[in-house]
Amino acid sequence: GSGASATEVVDVSGLVVAPGFIDAHTHSDTAAIDAVDAVDGAEGRLDTAQVFASVVQGVTTEIAGNCGHSVFPGRYSGLAALGRVHSAIGRVNHLASLIGHGTVRAAVVGYSARAASASEITRMAAVVDEALAAGAVGFSTGLIYTPGSYADTAEVTALARVAARHGKPYVTHLRDEMAGVEGALEEAIAIARNSGAALHVSHHKTAGKFAWGRTEVTLARLAGLRDAGMDVTCDVYPYTAGSTGLGAMLPPWAHDGGPARLLARLREAGQRDLLRKAIAEGVPGWENTVGNGGWDRIVVAGAPRHAGYQGRTIADLAGAAGVDALDLVAELLLAEDGDVTIISHSMREDDVRRVLAAPFAMIGSDGVPKPGLPHPRWAGSFARVLGHYAREEGLFGLPEAVRKMTGAPAARFGLTDRGVLRDGAHADLVVFDAARISDRATFAEPLLPPTGVRLVVVGGAVVVRDGTVLRDRVATGAGPGRVLAC
Repeated sequence: GSGASATEVVDVSGLVVAPGFIDAHTHSDTAAIDAVDAVDGAEGRLDTAQVFASVVQGVTTEIAGNCGHSVFPGRYSGLAALGRVHSAIGRVNHLASLIGHGTVRAAVVGYSARAASASEITRMAAVVDEALAAGAVGFSTGLIYTPGSYADTAEVTALARVAARHGKPYVTHLRDEMAGVEGALEEAIAIARNSGAALHVSHHKTAGKFAWGRTEVTLARLAGLRDAGMDVTCDVYPYTAGSTGLGAMLPPWAHDGGPARLLARLREAGQRDLLRKAIAEGVPGWENTVGNGGWDRIVVAGAPRHAGYQGRTIADLAGAAGVDALDLVAELLLAEDGDVTIISHSMREDDVRRVLAAPFAMIGSDGVPKPGLPHPRWAGSFARVLGHYAREEGLFGLPEAVRKMTGAPAARFGLTDRGVLRDGAHADLVVFDAARISDRATFAEPLLPPTGVRLVVVGGAVVVRDGTVLRDRVATGAGPGRVLAC
């Protein structure tokens, strides 16, 4: 407005000034907190390069709490408590969060592989209601992850009704993104229809050799629903590899009773034989990543006590050790207390391009800030879309690329006055060179920052200049970033 005053004037001739990017899908809920802990030298903690990988690309808001996992209720009582901790340490950018079904189910039902009772569903609904009323931006599920995967469609529908009452979306990591992807998508559509909630499909993909090419079917289905008036969207990261926990390669029954019970099973030879059989033959209703691809497509990304394993496939490691792959996996999980991240090379480029180009798809890194050799999507997604896919490949124009990472996610998650450039809107901005912006992060060097990002502004404060985070602007308690209640 005319009454505005500036402490700094920047010449941006020849550069693009855009709203700050909004990462529609992250697992960065406590990254900044965990990096502060690292000052104490705690084993396996994050360094600041992990925390800042997002903002140096121009991401001014991260949407966390995805795939059914939020850090409340549990580690934190709620969104406000999480916000207080982030405020105390100082955030470089903003964080919004979904409320996660798996987290809620763990708190109310526990880790048992069973249906929830009517009274438990009522209690879960109350927890979801409280979180959404306090400002969580939607309700998420991760239906391949335990304990969320133990829920039936009716349970999820009952909880999605709470999101619908708040006018917030049902955000889902489908029950199967591989051979059963079409059926899993139909389940998500039914949940949205029967609950009245808008549907947002997380990191949409058709992974594994039995599903390659099926984005032609799934995207046509989503487009048809939109044409018929249904509110449905998705997000996507611009890579043919995914990333998750090594434990997710094991069938749901292995996790019955929680993490300690999984480790106990892995110590038993008989249980290992049953796991081998389950992977070889499949389990009804289970995605079975390894059965769809093979241990040669699974790369160890983060194993703090086994740094030499990072960047190598399970098949290669097992071969070198002269042991069966499942035995190597079991021993690794036992030695790392179950905390091992992996990268799964499971998608095909034509499918990734098809989802990226869909007008209802927005950009979400699915970044998992963890020590080791994490997936480069956390540090590369936004620059990769702008540089590789928009400028070099011409998959879409620059305005459409920017919309996919600003206005579209702001609208989906109810981030009022964000994702737009106008008087009175929040002063979250990114200035970049459209001719030079490019991702540099690779699987070998996953945290290399992009080129071409000149300035990032969060809440009116310059936090990144020419690819460098201005540390003094984000000092303890003084950072401009906030945990947003919406």
